[in-house]
Amino acid sequence: MKNKLAKLKFLPNNFEIIEEGDHVICAISGKKILLENLKYWNVEDQESYFSYIEASIKREKLMKK
Repeated sequence: MKNKLAKLKFLPNNFEIIEEGDHVICAISGKKILLENLKYWNVEDQESYFSYIEASIKREKLMKK
């Protein structure tokens, strides 16, 4: 399935595919993340992040609240 957005359920150590696809979108940058490259996500907010940089940005935003 090329170029189809996947729907995932993020779990603490992995994710479950709810709807088949090959990528998700980073919640911070809007970049496409291929599922085979997905390493960073937030279980509570059910968001994916392109890299540790975007995950850090999210964490900093939460800490400021």
